[in-house]
Amino acid sequence: MTKGIKQLCAEAEAEIETWTPEQAIEQLGKDGVTFIDIRDIRELWRDGAVPGAVHVPRGMLEFWVDPDSPYGKDVFQSGNRFVFFCAGGLRSALATKAVQDMGLEPVCHIQGGFGAWKAAGGPVVEKEKK
Repeated sequence: MTKGIKQLCAEAEAEIETWTPEQAIEQLGKDGVTFIDIRDIRELWRDGAVPGAVHVPRGMLEFWVDPDSPYGKDVFQSGNRFVFFCAGGLRSALATKAVQDMGLEPVCHIQGGFGAWKAAGGPVVEKEKK
């Protein structure tokens, strides 16, 4: 292996904007800011969710962001700032770098992910199974 996950995440972090959980909490609910939860749906069911966050499975992210994809989602054409997060901040660093490389902007991610959000007192709601 020529690059491990630690190196990939460090390289991503060097190129993307990272918000502290406190910065993210301040922005929740503001116009023009969309929170994107890339965790697996089972993580949301188990641990809860950020109120109002859009769930985008990590495996579909690039397809949903691309307006020319048959899976493209209008939410990503809004011109909003997108705040990505996962459980601990690693997947979201890689995801933020990927969509930034695609040209989506402005984008950032939450340092420490959902775990840090909860530890900082960020609001959490239950996610019901459908």
